Amino acid sequence: MFTSPDARRYAPATERNREPILAVLQRVLPPTGTVLEVSSGTGEHAVFFAPHLAPRQWLPSDLDPGARASIAAWREAAPAANLHTPIALDAAAPLWPVESENFRDLLSELDLQQHPITALVNINMIHIAPWAACLGLLAAAGRILPPGGILYLYGPYKQNGQHTALSNEAFDASLQAQNPDWGVRDLDAVVAAAKVYGLALVETITMPANNLSVVFRAIG
Repeated sequence: MFTSPDARRYAPATERNREPILAVLQRVLPPTGTVLEVSSGTGEHAVFFAPHLAPRQWLPSDLDPGARASIAAWREAAPAANLHTPIALDAAAPLWPVESENFRDLLSELDLQQHPITALVNINMIHIAPWAACLGLLAAAGRILPPGGILYLYGPYKQNGQHTALSNEAFDASLQAQNPDWGVRDLDAVVAAAKVYGLALVETITMPANNLSVVFRAIG
């Protein structure tokens, strides 16, 4: 990853995976409402997805101020009417800003009464974060999403307790060397935790570079 003079960050993987991810999102997302992107990173996905997914509203977020600056810079460079100002959001927090009655004070440009959150999208986060962040994401999806709402996850996963590729095994080892709380998650563990929060697994889709798209639906 590198940063341009105007605060935009670049992640090489984005250009490789954005088209396949978009194809899945166009198929599985509800047709209207707001899509809350959790841990938007550089913002490259946000500026690419938002115009392709209108009339849905796209709300990016990130805990890192540098990432939010990058998202804002990308938004300025490639504006879209349905792409909103990034908000600060800690996935592990017990209450998210979008759940607050005062959310309009934080982001007056987006009326969640008119455009309620109908989907959460999270790309390449839960393996580069503590397990608590994954649990926080699932818990929030259970609280926020209406019945039929969609939680979309993308990234590498173990399946049946095993890595799906040697490259993923090496990646997992490198992540745990950086932080023992990080690592490629077992899909079965994610699905079991999601069920606790009223989220049912709908579909698992094989993606390029040994990643998966994992789609959950809120069952209410």
